[in-house]
Amino acid sequence: MNDGGRTGMEVSIKAALDLMRHDVPQARPSAASRIYDDLRQRILSLELPPGTNLLRADLARHYDVSVTPLRDALQKLEADGLVRIYPQSRTLVTRIDEALVHEGHFLRRALETEVVRHLAKGEASETVERARSVVALQRSLQDERGQLRLFQELDEHFHRTLFDGLGRSALHDLIRSRAGHLDRVRRLQTHSPEKIQDILRGHDAILEAISAGDEDAAMAAMRDHLFKEPDWVQEFRAMHVDYFA
Repeated sequence: MNDGGRTGMEVSIKAALDLMRHDVPQARPSAASRIYDDLRQRILSLELPPGTNLLRADLARHYDVSVTPLRDALQKLEADGLVRIYPQSRTLVTRIDEALVHEGHFLRRALETEVVRHLAKGEASETVERARSVVALQRSLQDERGQLRLFQELDEHFHRTLFDGLGRSALHDLIRSRAGHLDRVRRLQTHSPEKIQDILRGHDAILEAISAGDEDAAMAAMRDHLFKEPDWVQEFRAMHVDYFA
C-alpha cells in the first residue's frame, strides 16, 4: 500500500529517520559538533577509510567553516581515537586497533547487561514500547539490502533507547566515544539474511525479558545478543589488511 504515492519502503525509511530525529535533542548544534558528528559518521561508515589524509583546507571548504570549529571537531575525533593529528603536518584517519576493538566490546557488553537488569527490575513499559517501535522499523527494512546502513543506525538507536529509558544516556555516550574501532569492524560485516534475523530475535528476546521483569533472562539475552567469538576480528583483518594497525 502506498502513502501519498510513496512505496512501503519509502514510508519505512521516512518513519525511521523521523523517529531518530525526534529522539535527538533539538538544541541547535554548534559548528564544531555538527562537523564532529558528520566526520565521525563518515569515518565509522568507512566512507573515509583508515589511512585517509584529512586535508584541513578541503574540510573547511566542505563544511564552510573557519579553522576554529574544524580544529575543535578534529581534536574531539582524536580523543575518540579515530584520527591522529600531526601538528603542522597532517591529520590521518587511524587504522583499526584490534586491542581497542576488544576493549570497546568489553565495555559495551558490561554496561548493557547492567542496563537491561535495572530496566527489568523497574517499570519500563514505556521504554519497551519505544524500543519495539525501533525493532518494527528494522523489521520493515530487513529485506532491503540497500538500506543496511539505516538498519545498522536503527540498531544503535535501539540500544540508546534502553540507556535513555534508564536515564543513563551519558553511559551510552561513553560507549560511543570508546567504540569507534569496534564500530568500524562491525561496518565491515555484510549481514546475511540469517544474521539480520538473529539480530531481530535478539532484540525481541531482550524486550520480552524486560517486560517479564526477569533480570537474569534480560542479562542472558543481552549477553547472547552481543556475543563474539574471541577471534572474530581475524576474519575481517584478513580481508582488509590495509585497514588494520
